Amino acid sequence: SVAFGSRPAIVFTGAMDYRPNIEAVDWFVTKVMPRLRRAAPGASFTIVGSSPTPEVMKLGEAKGVTVTGRVPDVRPYLAGADAVVAPLQIGRGIQNKVLEAMAMARPVVATAAAFEGIEAVPGQHLLIADSPDDMVTAIQNIIAQPTAAAAMGAAARQHVVATYSWAARLAPLDALLKPKQG
Repeated sequence: SVAFGSRPAIVFTGAMDYRPNIEAVDWFVTKVMPRLRRAAPGASFTIVGSSPTPEVMKLGEAKGVTVTGRVPDVRPYLAGADAVVAPLQIGRGIQNKVLEAMAMARPVVATAAAFEGIEAVPGQHLLIADSPDDMVTAIQNIIAQPTAAAAMGAAARQHVVATYSWAARLAPLDALLKPKQG
């Protein structure tokens, strides 16, 4: 995993030339990070993803914010994160970034828009927060309760494997294709 210099280490992953992702990280950097850094002065936010626009690159000038650009593998960044955020303001379809973080057993804080279409239980598999204050509170709770956060991450991973793995997704098809006995 990536060794982040400061804690808590918050991570976002996604294609950084995609408008909903750009808006999500802009909202997080401008609305959430100042509040989070007041509560946790060492907090860092790492934006991991290909093709960052000049607008996204400029966000990297904010205190505690890093923009990586394309990386060979996002998993080390997810593995090293204290929390993964999906602060999308507009959701279009299932957000694989949320499922990836859950599959990596990371505590996830998502907006309702990012959560849309995901089969999971808020509070059990991930946290939902739509306002900047709620996002900060959720992240603070994760940091303050590492055992509970790890348990939520483990439950998230177990849930994703049981619900979204190929075996889980193909099981209904197997039942349809099995020849009837008798």
